[in-house]
Amino acid sequence: MMRKFETSVQELKDQVLKSVAELTWEDRLATGILDVPEQIVPGPEAKMRCCIYKERAVVSSRLKMAMGGDSSNPAMVEVMAVACDECPVTQIEVGPACRGCIATRCVHSCPKDAITIINHKATIDHAKCITCGKCVSACPYGAIEKRQRPCERGCAPGAISMGEDKSASIDVNKCIACGSCVYQCPFGAIMDKSYLVDVIQMLRGAARWDFRVYAVLAPSIAGQFAPATLGQVVTALKMVGFYDVAEVALGADMTAKAESQELVEKGKLLSSCCPAFVDYVEKNFPDLAPLISHTPSPMVMIGKRLKEKDPRARVVFVGPCVAKKREFQLGKTMGAIDCAITFEELYPLFESKGIDPEQLEETPLDEASGFGRSFAHSGGVAAAVAEGLKEHGVTDEQFKLHAVSCSGINACKAELMKMARGIGDVNFIEGMACEGGCVQGAGILIRSPRNQMDVDKHAKEAKGRTILGAVDGSVKQSEEKD
Repeated sequence: MMRKFETSVQELKDQVLKSVAELTWEDRLATGILDVPEQIVPGPEAKMRCCIYKERAVVSSRLKMAMGGDSSNPAMVEVMAVACDECPVTQIEVGPACRGCIATRCVHSCPKDAITIINHKATIDHAKCITCGKCVSACPYGAIEKRQRPCERGCAPGAISMGEDKSASIDVNKCIACGSCVYQCPFGAIMDKSYLVDVIQMLRGAARWDFRVYAVLAPSIAGQFAPATLGQVVTALKMVGFYDVAEVALGADMTAKAESQELVEKGKLLSSCCPAFVDYVEKNFPDLAPLISHTPSPMVMIGKRLKEKDPRARVVFVGPCVAKKREFQLGKTMGAIDCAITFEELYPLFESKGIDPEQLEETPLDEASGFGRSFAHSGGVAAAVAEGLKEHGVTDEQFKLHAVSCSGINACKAELMKMARGIGDVNFIEGMACEGGCVQGAGILIRSPRNQMDVDKHAKEAKGRTILGAVDGSVKQSEEKD
């Protein structure tokens, strides 16, 4: 099974995770881990860094993250100092396109008098500049640019800044674990913690400790392992050692059913499906936090149902989301989920056992409605809630839904500010931290506009199944397999 990765960073991440997975299966992690840096970077010539020793040091840092990272650091993503390239400091700069015009809109727009004209060219005093960007917008020539580090630019909550050593620093009090910085950093200096070792140990210990490990697949998996089909991926998961596989989309149907009822009862809600969005609201709009739906997320819903059906169940979430790794550890999940990994981690898990899904027979997995599967992209949650109201028989006269779907934290911020100020009649905000929704999550394998098309196609394959129909009759009884 060979995959062409989008970037060299993703390829390196896969090599590290595969090595850790193989050693864990063989129970040689404690001793074999020391040999991995030299195996991945054999030398003698360096390929990405100044020397092979720097490359091996980066691999060592990645190995630590692949085994759970720094346990004393509560952040779900960490900056690997040895890998940070000390990108140029974020600041406003005047480029060669400046004409030294007499309008001097840049000078007049600056709130701190940081811009002066010297020798017919705008000059910025960086000691005064607050990087507000007003001069950038004011310049008619586009001669003024805001140069910003990719990780900072990609962090909508503003959790990343420059440390004293000029390397990136993450403020855990602002970080929402969306994982955007992981993808944005061109040097791969930021990585999400992995619990792949925990999953493999769970699979290895299942028979000994008499429990069953279930995998629950997020609906955004559609197309991620192409040309392998979803049914082939399900077969591969069972070959790895999972007892059974379930759709998180069925949990989404359960969420839509409950959340639509909760909305009618309370009159106004913020969606609870995206843990990064929930975290953002709690940290930045605490006055609106009481409006966050008390209905558990789809991940938690499906985990609860599996454990109700099978007391011996251990449940592993597999999806595109870094924030889910934080969510499953929170008390409010009621122990429904035991671990979480991303699609980026599932691929090396298959590799570590020499499993190629493309070569396998299909195992059917058809439990959810199309509405539940559409939770994976922006607009899907709001549409499912609207359908839930319809299936519950709620008319517009009884309750009129005014929903808005927010794609990305910046869009979420704008709508939350309106709601906080009492502007507009929106009574349901669907918040998605990732632009486009889960289909563009930080832990996906393939980042493409086709991702939504693949999910839509998967949703149509539900063949008109309703939300209530899926919730009431789609889950297989675990006893049937005994």
